[in-house]
Amino acid sequence: MNNVSDIESESDYSVFAELLQRQAEKKLPPVTRWNPARKGSIDILIDQDGRWLHEGQEIQRKELIQLFSSILRFENGTYYLVTPAEKLAIEVQDAPFLAIDMEIRESPQGQQIGFLTNVGDFVMLDESHPLSVEEGRPYVLVRDGLKALISRSIYYHLVQIAVPSDSDPNLLGVSSNGCFFVLGPRE
Repeated sequence: MNNVSDIESESDYSVFAELLQRQAEKKLPPVTRWNPARKGSIDILIDQDGRWLHEGQEIQRKELIQLFSSILRFENGTYYLVTPAEKLAIEVQDAPFLAIDMEIRESPQGQQIGFLTNVGDFVMLDESHPLSVEEGRPYVLVRDGLKALISRSIYYHLVQIAVPSDSDPNLLGVSSNGCFFVLGPRE
């Protein structure tokens, strides 16, 4: 994927379509249905930069981080790694994921914006995956209450393509999949 780029050519469209297809085919464990009896905590921290640390040391294996991210659950303000056998609380300083890349595509239905996360998820900005700005920090919902912090460079690109809201011209935002997402007030 090209970092923060607009999709215009047919070959770019196929990359966008391929990412959507891969995400649709991705089989995640049913962590929301698992309720193991064994509960505890583990010394894992996801820091504000999206780095996964175990006992203070950064986890280097991308495959391990992707595995852990697939069994992550957010419940009552706490993040857990959940398996059928146990549920272990971990610490997350901000959001568990980072949106590290963005693609924009014009389609017959209008603009579509997709985000790639640091753990390999591809999320289309839409009603099910809204963008929110909380205390000046932008996030996109990835799944089941798990959010990705949108990186600064991507957020600046969103601001560059922002347009005034139809309902309040003092608010700027972006459209994707027929939905309008407010970034903030016009200045």
